[in-house]
Amino acid sequence: MVVICPKCKTKLKVDEAKLSTAGSRFKCPKCSTVLVVKKPSEQIKKTLDTAKVLVAHSNPEVLENARTILQDQGYKVIASTDGIDAMVKALGELPFLAVVEVSLPKIYGFEVCKKLKARPEMKDIKFILVPSIFDKSKYRREPASLYGADDYIEAQDIPAALVEKINRLVAVTEETAAINQPSQEVVAPSPEISGPRPGVEKPEPGQQSAPEESKTAKEEDAEATEKARRLSRTIINDIYLYNSAKVMESIKTGNFYSVFSPELKEGQKLYEKRIPSEIRNRGDYYKETIEEFIAKKKKELG
Repeated sequence: MVVICPKCKTKLKVDEAKLSTAGSRFKCPKCSTVLVVKKPSEQIKKTLDTAKVLVAHSNPEVLENARTILQDQGYKVIASTDGIDAMVKALGELPFLAVVEVSLPKIYGFEVCKKLKARPEMKDIKFILVPSIFDKSKYRREPASLYGADDYIEAQDIPAALVEKINRLVAVTEETAAINQPSQEVVAPSPEISGPRPGVEKPEPGQQSAPEESKTAKEEDAEATEKARRLSRTIINDIYLYNSAKVMESIKTGNFYSVFSPELKEGQKLYEKRIPSEIRNRGDYYKETIEEFIAKKKKELG
């Protein structure tokens, strides 16, 4: 390693093998300044936990559905309902895979994917995005981009296809690891997951959760408001997911509303149809969500 004398700025080459963690003394050959050089502390390499899966979705039913399926496969599920919480839990728990809704509140799902994969300890995490498609008859093609994710699955397909998609990503990961380590002993590939994974407890059969307390009017109002926001995020993310380049260009030129006028009007009709008037009268959550989205994308454009 190379150290620099603080007095004369001479560069000194030091043999790390001769250093101690408490510090070893060296004399600068030019100015005779005594330097105390400590052995660099070894950083513990963090590895992703192959028994853990993060599931982040704002819809409690979808979240619970995915959780049940994954727990039946023996995975430990880390649940989250917004983007910030998902990132915090991912960095703390280091799951090897994340199933994330595109239109998460606070930080969108594709942004969570991008930010986590940029971290050295999370660069190998696998991502499955869950598009929140509000018009299934309209969006039957694949998204224009997965934004760094490894696959995507629509919410209604989770019961039938989630395990298969995870198995495929696990197989690719194991194959890549085998290619990168040719000198290692060859081990027969493990079969696809069909039962509990070793070392992870499966929920006891027949185990029931505690009965839910009756919801107060305040809680019901909060749920109704969140439903309005979630639908708004779904609509704007549908537009972006399937028309990303066009969206960014229209935001750059300042004519997003005119370019996507038909889609936004269609979304407005759906919003008014599904959200009760008493909730809509409290605030224009649909317009607020669109403005927040545009503001974020303007920042990305610089």
